[in-house]
Amino acid sequence: MDTPPTIPHLALAAADRFGAATAVRAEDGSTLSYRALGEAVRDAAAAFIAAGVARGDRVAVWAPNSPEWIVAALGLQAAGAALVPLNTRLKGREAGYILRNSGARLLLTVSEFLGVDYPGLLAGESLPALREIVLLSGDRGGTPWTAFLAAGAASRGAPVAQRLASLSPDDLSDILFTSGTTGQPKGAMTTHRQNLRLFRMYAARLGLRPDDRYLIVNPFFHTFGYKAGWLSCLISGAAIHPHAVFDARAVLRRVADERITVMPGPPTLYQGLLAEDFRAYDLGSLRVAITGAASVPVELVRRMRSDLGIDVVLTAYGLTETCGVVTMCAPSDSPETIARTAGKVVEGLELKLVDDDGRAVPTGQPGEVLVRGHCVMQGYFDNPEATAEAIDADGWLHTGDVAVQDERGYIAITDRKKDVFIVGGFNCYPAEIENLLLDHPAVLQAAVVGVPDERMGEVAKAFVVLRPGQRATQAEIIAWARRHMANYKAPRAVEILEALPVNASGKVQRFLLRQRAGAAAGV
Repeated sequence: MDTPPTIPHLALAAADRFGAATAVRAEDGSTLSYRALGEAVRDAAAAFIAAGVARGDRVAVWAPNSPEWIVAALGLQAAGAALVPLNTRLKGREAGYILRNSGARLLLTVSEFLGVDYPGLLAGESLPALREIVLLSGDRGGTPWTAFLAAGAASRGAPVAQRLASLSPDDLSDILFTSGTTGQPKGAMTTHRQNLRLFRMYAARLGLRPDDRYLIVNPFFHTFGYKAGWLSCLISGAAIHPHAVFDARAVLRRVADERITVMPGPPTLYQGLLAEDFRAYDLGSLRVAITGAASVPVELVRRMRSDLGIDVVLTAYGLTETCGVVTMCAPSDSPETIARTAGKVVEGLELKLVDDDGRAVPTGQPGEVLVRGHCVMQGYFDNPEATAEAIDADGWLHTGDVAVQDERGYIAITDRKKDVFIVGGFNCYPAEIENLLLDHPAVLQAAVVGVPDERMGEVAKAFVVLRPGQRATQAEIIAWARRHMANYKAPRAVEILEALPVNASGKVQRFLLRQRAGAAAGV
C-alpha cells in the first residue's frame, strides 16, 4: 500500500481502507464512519477553496474538541493551508497576537464555550489578514459551519482533486504556538512528512489497532490531543471519541458506556479518576494509557494498572518543537521505569545531554536535552532570530529541558533550565524534590519553586494537594521532608492548596506559583 504523502491524503486513504468502521463518535452519541469522514473532508476542502484559501495560507481553529474540529482541520489542510490551533483558554489579546503573527486568513471558532463568547473576545483586535470567522457551532459572531460548507458546493469536484494533487509532503501541516510563559508565543512549523513519520512509529509503539476506541480528553490544540490523538487514530483505524471538558464522572461513564480501550492524559487525569468512586463503573475495556510529566508517582502507575485495570501504561517526553515526541517507554518496562523515566529516544532521532558550556555530561549527571533528527521543527514562523537561538548550526534543537540519562539510555526529565534554583551553591531540581514529596502518605500532588532567601540565596517552597481523607499540617510536611531528603533540598515553606494551577493540557503553571510565592514574601 502506498504511503499517503500528507495528512489529508491519509484521511482519504483511511476512508477507503476502513470504510464503514466508526471514525468519530461524538459526546452526544452521533457517529461518522471513515467513509463519511472522507466525504466530509472533501466538502470542507471545497468550502475553504471557495473562500479563497490558497496553498500556503494559514487557517486558525479556536474551539473545544469535537468532530467538526477534526473535519475542519483536515479540510483546510486538504486546501493546502497550515493549521494554527489556538488554546481555548486564551483571552482576546492573546488570541489576537497569534492571529496577527500567523497571518491567519480564516478563523474557525464557536459562538460560546463554558460561558465564553469567543468572537466577542476579539472585539477591538486589529486583524488585517483575517477575512472571515466561521462558527463550528452556534450562529452568533460569524458564518455558521453549515452555511460555509454550502457555499463551497461548486468547488466539490475538480478543484479539490487539483488542490490535493498539488500538495507536497514537505508543505507545512501546522504551526503550533508555544505557551509564551517566558515571552511572546512563537509558532513552531512542522510538515506533513515529519508528523506522519513520527506518529506512524508512535501508533505502532502504543499498539493502536482498528478495533480500539480512543477517548481524547487532551485538547486538540495541543500535540497530545491532535497528533498523538486523532492523527494516530487515522493512522491505525481506531475510533476517535472526542471529549471537550474533563469531568471525572463523565469520563468514567464514557469509558463504561462506550467500551473505551485507549485513554491517554496527564497524571492529573488519572489521579482525578482514582479520587472518584471508580469501582462503580465497568472499566474492563481499558487497555492502553500513556502519560507524561516531570513527576509521575510510581504508585500512580501501579494503581492505573491494578485499580483502573489498564494493561499497558507508558510514559513519554516531547515538545511542540519536535512534533510532540522525543522519547518513549516500552510496554515491557517496569512501573518504576515508567514512572521515573520518559523512556529512550525514538527511532531516527539523536539525543544528547550537555552542560552550560555545550559539553556532553556523564551518565547520571543532569544536562540540557538536545535533539536532532527528522521531527525537529522547520523553525519558528516569521522569527529567524528565535529559530537561530533554538537550533544551532549543527542542527541540534536546544530544548531548555534538563534530564539525567541512565546506563540503559533512559532519560528522566528533571526540570526546565529556568526552573533550576541554587540553594547555598547546590543545584536543586524541583521535579526531584516533588518526587520525594509524593512519597509522603498524605500528599497527592506537589509542585516546588525556588524563593529568595537572605542567607542561602534561594530555598525551596512546596505547594501540595493532600489525598482525599488525609490530613497533614505544613509543619508536619516540612519535618517529614527534612527526614527524607538532603537539607538543602527540603522545602523551608509549604502551602497546602485545594488544587494546583494547571493549563489546558494539565501541566502545572509554575510561573503562577512563583508569583504566589513572591506575593506571600512581599516581593
